[in-house]
Amino acid sequence: MKKNKLVLFIAFIFAIPVLMFMFWWLKPKNKMVVAIIDKTVLTSDGQEHISLTWILNHERLTKTNTKRYNIRNDYFGFFPKDNEKFRLKGLERFTDVQLKQLSDDADIAYFTDTYGIYKKEWYNQHTDQRSSGILYGGLSEKDLDFLALMKAKKKLIVTEFNTIGSPTTQQNRSRFESMFGMHWTGWTARYFDSLDTLKNTELPKWLVKNYKTSNNNKWTFKRAGIAFVSDLDQVVILEDATHLTNDIPMIVTSKFGMEKFGLPERMKYPFWFDVIVPNNKVNQNISNFEISTNQKGKAELAKYGIPASFPAVLMHNGNDYKFYYFSGDFCDNPLSMTSSYFRGIEFFKFLMYDTEDKMERKSFFWNFYRPLMTTILKEQANKK
Repeated sequence: MKKNKLVLFIAFIFAIPVLMFMFWWLKPKNKMVVAIIDKTVLTSDGQEHISLTWILNHERLTKTNTKRYNIRNDYFGFFPKDNEKFRLKGLERFTDVQLKQLSDDADIAYFTDTYGIYKKEWYNQHTDQRSSGILYGGLSEKDLDFLALMKAKKKLIVTEFNTIGSPTTQQNRSRFESMFGMHWTGWTARYFDSLDTLKNTELPKWLVKNYKTSNNNKWTFKRAGIAFVSDLDQVVILEDATHLTNDIPMIVTSKFGMEKFGLPERMKYPFWFDVIVPNNKVNQNISNFEISTNQKGKAELAKYGIPASFPAVLMHNGNDYKFYYFSGDFCDNPLSMTSSYFRGIEFFKFLMYDTEDKMERKSFFWNFYRPLMTTILKEQANKK
């Protein structure tokens, strides 16, 4: 009897993923044309747009009536090939007629990353310079023309961190800012769980070098902290205890955002983000980044004109156009596309990450990005 129960239990455990896959497969496909722009695809894994593609596949949102989105092919931008070769298939090659056609066909434009690919990364050069000559990147005039067409046609536009940062020209940046009612301060930032150069190999050499250049060649930081970097290569460091009462940046969501998108009130964010100033007459703040400073940290930020609170998610949801800006590198999370094929996988999300690890980003995907983007996509699907 006990043996039979054990066999049944084991069979049930093995049946769960099979049933989850079957439920996913049986869910009807829904065509939704998303123009994904990603200029920072260093490998064919498509890391910078994987979170979006995961959700599209999980929700059975397809590029045609039958074909699913392929993370390796279904985007515009930089395409890596073997032996240090690559192809450029961005919007820059489009004629005005082709751009108009794309804006007619697309339901959504999503700019996941325009930072681009630099020679030092592509050719695996070892340098302490922040950049060493760009191969491809930056928000282009054709990108902006496409965004203008999508806006005029009241199509959904989603953009995020570094859409208008370096290496985008000031002229193109200003055009984007005017078009969508926001302004980049020139500052980007990231959390590091250790600022000790002997312990943390992820600390960029250029960041340490630029800080030392302006601070008598000194780098005295050992604890966790946040590094702010300007487009003029200034570096500001806020260290835990020295400047911060809570070392990690937090995303704090409004009551409206919690109710509409199912977001948590507070969410840690340990990756890159930019400091944005919104036009609140145009856009609504759904969530804000909050940097928890003490008086010394507050003074350090004030010295450089950096606010301690600024938008994480901006929304314009008017009758004239639909627009979102995510101030973090939200679409870049360490995921496997395999898990997107299982219906109800979110009920097992607690198995996907370690809450004690401050640097992990999977919890951000499961608890913040997935509900946010799923809600946005479902709203769009219901309007079709």
